Amino acid sequence: MRRYSLLFFVLTVWAWTLNGEGAGEEGVEAPEEATPEPPSDELLEEDDILVLTQHNFGRALQEHRYLLVEFYAPWCGHCRALAPEYAKAASLLKNESSELKLAKVDGPAEKELAEEFGVTGYPALKFFKDGNRSQPVEFTGPREAEGIVRWLKRRLGPSATRLETEAEAAQFIDSQDIVIVGFFKDLQDEDVAGFLAIAEDAVDLTFGLTDRPELFQKYDLSRDTVVLFKKFDEGRADFPVDEELGLDQADLTHFLVVHSMHLVTEFNSQTSSKIFEARILNHLLLFINQTLSPHRELLKGFQEAAPAFRGEILFVVVDVAGENDHVLQYFGMNATDAPTLRLINVETTKKYVPGAGGEITAASVSAFCQDVLSGKVKPHLRSQEIPADWDQKPVKVLVGKNFEEVAFDASKNVFVKFYAPWCTHCKEMAQTWEDLAEKYKDREDIVIAELDSTANELEAFAIRGFPTLKYFPAGPDRKVIEYKSSRDLETFSKFLDNGGVLPEPEPKEPEVPLPVGGLFQYPPAVPLHSYSQVVWGKVYDLSQVISLSFGPQFPPTVK
Repeated sequence: MRRYSLLFFVLTVWAWTLNGEGAGEEGVEAPEEATPEPPSDELLEEDDILVLTQHNFGRALQEHRYLLVEFYAPWCGHCRALAPEYAKAASLLKNESSELKLAKVDGPAEKELAEEFGVTGYPALKFFKDGNRSQPVEFTGPREAEGIVRWLKRRLGPSATRLETEAEAAQFIDSQDIVIVGFFKDLQDEDVAGFLAIAEDAVDLTFGLTDRPELFQKYDLSRDTVVLFKKFDEGRADFPVDEELGLDQADLTHFLVVHSMHLVTEFNSQTSSKIFEARILNHLLLFINQTLSPHRELLKGFQEAAPAFRGEILFVVVDVAGENDHVLQYFGMNATDAPTLRLINVETTKKYVPGAGGEITAASVSAFCQDVLSGKVKPHLRSQEIPADWDQKPVKVLVGKNFEEVAFDASKNVFVKFYAPWCTHCKEMAQTWEDLAEKYKDREDIVIAELDSTANELEAFAIRGFPTLKYFPAGPDRKVIEYKSSRDLETFSKFLDNGGVLPEPEPKEPEVPLPVGGLFQYPPAVPLHSYSQVVWGKVYDLSQVISLSFGPQFPPTVK
């Protein structure tokens, strides 16, 4: 029986082979593989925000006429800071049943989309209208929930109210503390388009528009003019449109920022954003104790001096009895030093101190401002005392008072690390810097040093990020080479052995960015000891603050 079973099995296999069904034989048809289904274009949401990919991006544009898209990176700190505000804005729009919709794209994961829309830094926000994929509008508004919603709504409705009668104009001007009215004889003129473009972005200001001759006459105007009406200071500021060159949008934007501010602004959390967005580089600070009557009396003279310097110097009052210890700390002051003045240029980070013993009057304030602007007053530089053992260890300790002497020693090649005690990247490379100093400690011509840039200011240059590494080669030329290669012992050694010649470029490690004013400009994502940076808790770059935005801005995008 077992033989018959075996014979049956052999015959069956032989039959399969003859029929072409044997495994591995020619002519055998492999079972058809299932065709993979195309990626879904389904639109999914997280926190009322569309989650987009290259597969559903087109569908989102078709189904949503007005779409704001955030390109983000999961590792980006600024993106994480924006996330709750973005979600709140999406919720606000949903509750209003708005046509506006928010979406987001993971840029690193969706590289094709990021490349298509020119995304080079995160977060990047782009507004799509009517399904137009080729010409999205860059988002330039405030990056907080209400500001995002205001910016979007301004793009849907009229950005300026049309004024036809004197009654309408009077009511409009009285409706807000600040309103801007464009008086144009021809509303089809291209200058009007420029005016409306500014109105679209300046979401915290209210704009009106008229071409009525009776309104020109009512407000004593004979030519096209943009007028800022306000319920404080001089009450009104005029911006005449150049009859030959037309309306300059950049000039008008700056005019609106400057004249929408009070001549004298008290420094606090509500006013700080406008103070720095004004892009006035010179700030004069009056430190007083508002609880003391003699101090408050000084405000009159301070205010009298301000008009002559509008647009050139921003007059700011700091109440030492308020929550401004961080500002005092930055300027190296105590509350008992008030009343006193300090002038700071937020671009160069240079600070100026008036002569001791002088009274604070309108005349003395004006004279001090004029002397600083004309270069008669030298900047005041902060420095720690030189440690007694500053040169006793492999890593030499530099401060403001000994920096020039050591760094520009013509007989030495000096490699300096400029750091901040709180900086994570500085801490990570600390041991490598110690190892480098140990390796070259017996070289008479090489000095490895470090300087705490949060406690020492230099006249030669400003430090704009941490860590910053600079090499000062021997010689009389006071040459400075910024090191931007890898931060490891081997690469450092090659750099020094090659006489300060940079190795081939390698991926640059991240550094903590600072504003255009550097460390000593006023606020951070990290606790910097600076007038600006310790106030906001954010990092700003005045060159990247969108000039048409009047609301709080997030830090610049990270690249």
